[in-house]
Amino acid sequence: MILQALVEYYNRKATDPDSALAPAGFEWKEIPFVLELTPDGLVVQIIDTREFQGKKLIARRFLVPQSVKKTSGVAANLLWETAEYVLGLDRKGSPERSKLQRDAFVQRIESLPIKAKNDAGLVALLRFLGNAESVSSIEHKFPERFTEFKETNPVVSFRLVGEPNLIAERPLIQASIGTSDDREIAPTAAPGFCLVNGRVDEIERLHTSIKGVWGAQSSGANIVSFNLDAFNSFGKVQGNNAPVGQDAAFAYTTALNHLLRRESRQRIQVADASTVFWSRDKCALEDELVALFGEAGKDNPDEGSQAVANLYAAIKNGVYVQGKSDNRFYVLGLAPNAARISIRFFHSGTVAEMATNIKQHFDDLDIERAAFDKPHLPLFRLLVSIASLGKADNIPPNLAGDFARAILTASPYPVTLLQAAIRRIRAEHEINYPRAALVKAILNRQRRFQLQTQSDKELTVSLDLSNANAGYRLGRLFAVLERAQERANPGLNATIRDRYYGAASSTPVAVFSNLMKLKNHHIAKLENKGEAVNLEKLIAEVMDGINDFPTHMPLTDQGRFAIGYYHQRQAFYTKSAATTTPE
Repeated sequence: MILQALVEYYNRKATDPDSALAPAGFEWKEIPFVLELTPDGLVVQIIDTREFQGKKLIARRFLVPQSVKKTSGVAANLLWETAEYVLGLDRKGSPERSKLQRDAFVQRIESLPIKAKNDAGLVALLRFLGNAESVSSIEHKFPERFTEFKETNPVVSFRLVGEPNLIAERPLIQASIGTSDDREIAPTAAPGFCLVNGRVDEIERLHTSIKGVWGAQSSGANIVSFNLDAFNSFGKVQGNNAPVGQDAAFAYTTALNHLLRRESRQRIQVADASTVFWSRDKCALEDELVALFGEAGKDNPDEGSQAVANLYAAIKNGVYVQGKSDNRFYVLGLAPNAARISIRFFHSGTVAEMATNIKQHFDDLDIERAAFDKPHLPLFRLLVSIASLGKADNIPPNLAGDFARAILTASPYPVTLLQAAIRRIRAEHEINYPRAALVKAILNRQRRFQLQTQSDKELTVSLDLSNANAGYRLGRLFAVLERAQERANPGLNATIRDRYYGAASSTPVAVFSNLMKLKNHHIAKLENKGEAVNLEKLIAEVMDGINDFPTHMPLTDQGRFAIGYYHQRQAFYTKSAATTTPE
């Protein structure tokens, strides 16, 4: 299903003339250095294509022949390679291997058809490779660059002097790619039945590596891979264990590498899962999902809010059900696993279904907040709010995948998410906006899918005076008691929240009796007697219906305690702002 969807996406993009997807037999490759050749094969300069993007030097991308799958042996790419192959540099004290690498690079070029060899660019390149003095000439003319080549072994390619494109990009060369016999370099299995496209094709023995998955090997990793005998079945080896034809293998790997590229607008990072998304047919959601779930850039901080507004408007106007209402939308989460890539989650559905489910997620998160807070929280910000020390590295990997799946399927959020949120609140004694929004969303969605008692009322956006749930009422009471303490002791460094929150939210009977006695002391200290009377009335109102303090509160009521506390605190702030705002 995953590979078929990726092949569909490649076929759609391949027909788009404005697409950056590589055609069959090619790939987009970052080439840091380009050797500029004269028609006689002499190097006149070495072009450094790298530019700073932030603090990193990023090389320019060129359309070059597709890379070969390398193992421990010698295998050269066509018309581009590392400095070891191109110049025959001996970097590891093995001159025999260096010679084999250079010979393999030359042989790969010589395997091109005769017609291609008549191209002026290829003629110049073959003259360069056939000149025994070419490497020593580079060392003499460009000593610093030559030293860098030996130390870092960068990827190198060629172009003719005065031309903007690589030799590999010249029309005659590109027309010849794939017509040469590469069986000695990249052997394939016998023809077989492709499980992806359902027709007979040459079965791909080694699939192209997938690059761009956060945390995976820089050289790339594989989704389909059989590199040990223990993985083989019925005497089959390598790709024959899961037969995928060459056409399908090229299509799905090219499409996935395209989605995972650095500048892609169709990928986000969900904890350790590099998440990509695409649709069978082009749709607006394909372009806006990154803004819905990702972090807004500094140049456009309102991008996420605008994307959510567009989503709501599109659903209201029926945009996603117009035309092809069965248009499928796919979301794929990939995580590193040594030399392989593991599928963290995969979900598909119609665009209309997916958009509705995402809208429901933002509806569930909606809660009272400060004026300076963003109205819509991205997925990453929610997950970081419940991670230890607020670090992305501390987000439990499976939790992030389960959370994303619940959003896309409109199913209950994982219970472990509520556990993590309550644990972080108790550890840090802070119920901030992201945590409160998350707890509210979890509890309300859980309520829809489970049988609830009458007291388990749906949590509202702001303070709900009619909510009689014991956890919610005690959370409100705790906020009022803290307010009395703060008003009685201005400038207090630590409040009852810092000392008693954990016990108050889990075992109320252990602390609330003492807190009620402290309350009398705090209210007695208030100079404003009107304020003292109002606090007493508020406490009496909140206590109405609470006959006794529970000995223990379950996890869901601990969540309602947090929301009751948050709502009551927000009500204090809102009231204070309203009374202090000049007319």
